[in-house]
Amino acid sequence: MSGNFGENRTPVEGIKQPLLESQLNLEHPLVKLAKALDWQYFEQEFRTATTTDVGRPALSSRLLVGLHYLKALYDESDESVVEKWVENPYWQYFCGEQTFQHELPCHPTSLVKWRQRVGAQGVEKLLKGVLKTAQQQKALKPSEIKRVNVDTTVQEKAIAFATDARLYDKARRALVRAAQKQQIKLRQNYSRLGKQALFRQSRYAVAQQGGRARKQTQKLRTYLGRVIRDIERKLPNPSPMLASLLQRAKRIYQQKRNDSAKLYSVHAPEVECIAKGKVNKKYEFGCKVAVVTTHCSNWIVGIDAQHGNPYDGATLAPALLQVENLTHVQPQQAIVDQGFRGRTHHPQGVQVFIGGSRKRAGFLKRLLKRRSAIEPLIGHIKHDHRMQRNYLQGQVGERINSFLAGCGFNLRKLYRFFVTAPLIHLVA
Repeated sequence: MSGNFGENRTPVEGIKQPLLESQLNLEHPLVKLAKALDWQYFEQEFRTATTTDVGRPALSSRLLVGLHYLKALYDESDESVVEKWVENPYWQYFCGEQTFQHELPCHPTSLVKWRQRVGAQGVEKLLKGVLKTAQQQKALKPSEIKRVNVDTTVQEKAIAFATDARLYDKARRALVRAAQKQQIKLRQNYSRLGKQALFRQSRYAVAQQGGRARKQTQKLRTYLGRVIRDIERKLPNPSPMLASLLQRAKRIYQQKRNDSAKLYSVHAPEVECIAKGKVNKKYEFGCKVAVVTTHCSNWIVGIDAQHGNPYDGATLAPALLQVENLTHVQPQQAIVDQGFRGRTHHPQGVQVFIGGSRKRAGFLKRLLKRRSAIEPLIGHIKHDHRMQRNYLQGQVGERINSFLAGCGFNLRKLYRFFVTAPLIHLVA
């Protein structure tokens, strides 16, 4: 967003406050990072994200972009990042403040509204801004981008593990709540019986009494079917929201064990069940994410959510195209694993080396051996930068969360780079 609210706020009249710049260590990596980032680029890109003609003054783009950068860098939630911002003068300087502020910069929901306005394409520009700064500061060289490692992982959604019994009960409870809001008097809501059946089903399943557990699951399915039919009888023309909920509940009610396109969550219908062959986690519920890193220096030059559970090889061409759009450098060599086999999916003009093949020697052997460096990097993205569990809504939220995770990882590399490297001042 654009505007002047929260940007370069002046001290209270009559009270002279010292400037932050005179109190902070100017060699601190966060201070160098604040000076290196091109904030004017974000002001221009997000100028049309809001209007300043009506309503209260808009928050500055630097404040909102800075808060999202800090959120991604330090693995914070929307609530915690604004609370810690008040305590940390370096964070305030990073977001463009001139003097120390004692109040929250904004309400946490302002970050939600901003993400909804700019969308996934807008948040992707945050990743582009970090890569642009890394290139300008000579931390990321164009020659490094010409050889990349590519892999896919699963970004899990913040949902409970999907079981038939739990889905039947959740769909029934969601329909009962929606019916109460629209003042539909149901014949029976099965609140007590549903809770009892779900409890018994879980106990029988733990005790490995499969027959009794299946009987309770069938009870929960029967309760759901009765509520669906009761609502359809009493409200033939439901509202769009209730109609969508009814459609999801019917889908859960009708789906079978071996169906291909199953629904795994009432509130997140976009969730997919993905089996990556892990011993400790047979199934993961979320979406695939394609990750592209430089071969030697481990910069994330491309990351995006891929919906529809595509074959790994089908994600290669879009991933390399994203790298070119973000860095303005076209990769020439891509090192991948066995999941990317199939020449029909390999983009033209790019050499694709598939790891895991035997009888390799010399330079090619070292090249393929280096591919595995992307595996621990994916672990860091998940555990250090909020991609382990995605709390943002919808398919757009999955893309936004992956972009922010990439921003956080690259910002951490820039932070370490500025610990010893001098800041390169660019001539405007």
